[in-house]
Amino acid sequence: QVQLVESGGGLVQAGDSLRLSCAASGGAVYDYVIGWFRQAPGKEREFLAAIKWSGESKYSADSVKARFTISRDNARNTVSLQMNSLKPEDTAVYYCAAAMNLRTVLIGNSKYWGQGTQIFVSS
Repeated sequence: QVQLVESGGGLVQAGDSLRLSCAASGGAVYDYVIGWFRQAPGKEREFLAAIKWSGESKYSADSVKARFTISRDNARNTVSLQMNSLKPEDTAVYYCAAAMNLRTVLIGNSKYWGQGTQIFVSS
């Protein structure tokens, strides 16, 4: 059983930066791939980025890869999402998720999800 807790959301202005964190605990977290998603009101959930606990493999959606960067801190069991040049259309609830392989993360079928953290970007 893996527990995921997101933090770092809030209200920001367009052009600001924000760093989200996903703290993982329980189970063998180093066996998992961690992904970030978001869901805006009335829209489908969108994959943003993913990272493996081991190795250097990272994956980012083309729509955000120029502005969002995923990283991990193994000592703190935390995966972060650095978001720069935020836009009003980035307003959404942001979730992290864990699965045993990248494909499962990418298609949104991860077994473990955090509760989400809300970001509002004002214009």
